[in-house]
Amino acid sequence: MEIIRDQKIVQDSWRHIEDGDPVPESGDVTVSLIRFGAERSDLDARSGRDGVRVGPDEEIDTIIADLGKLPLIAVTFPKFTDGRGYSTARLLRGRHGYTGELRATGQIFRDQLFYLHRVGFDAFEMAPGKSLSDALEGFSDFSVTYQSSSR
Repeated sequence: MEIIRDQKIVQDSWRHIEDGDPVPESGDVTVSLIRFGAERSDLDARSGRDGVRVGPDEEIDTIIADLGKLPLIAVTFPKFTDGRGYSTARLLRGRHGYTGELRATGQIFRDQLFYLHRVGFDAFEMAPGKSLSDALEGFSDFSVTYQSSSR
């Protein structure tokens, strides 16, 4: 699958594993925040990188101690109108100093990319059927900003 990372279209090596599905013994995977907490030792024992998916209604406090070991945190946007993920990104980058890949997933559209990038997201899984090439233009939709940025 292709995604946008660092304002380029790239192939993605990560697989999202749903709760209840077996976790492969190798490869890069993301699991839910709940599963990460419950199966941390099993995840550490496998070969491959482990990432976490965070929903809009989930608290990130449980992973703060692990931020230095997490190469990917994927923040889910279930609806275009749900902006709680912006706050999650701002907290992770600003307050907690997270330096790994911060990915926006779900209902992500071109209109949001400029603002998502400013709060700290550096990777994007666009909504199904959306053109990644067209979405790249969203990073340059605005030339003037009024608020501070995590960048």
